Amino acid sequence: MLMAHPAVLDDLLDRYETLRLLDAAAPEVRRRLEDVSYTLCVATGTSDIDAAVIAARLRLPGARPQDDSVVACA
Repeated sequence: MLMAHPAVLDDLLDRYETLRLLDAAAPEVRRRLEDVSYTLCVATGTSDIDAAVIAARLRLPGARPQDDSVVACA
């Protein structure tokens, strides 16, 4: 599977976090948030935005493989 360059993932994460802070009741903001969420999922090979954010963060420089943000469920 192809993975997005870390710089692309960093930009997508920045856009995602910024849009989440804005008023999602505005149709334009909601549409842009949906677009960047979808793009993050595609870029990380995930189908859930929470998993996409975690996967993207783990691909950034300085991420640790032992990062405890990913917890295995039994």
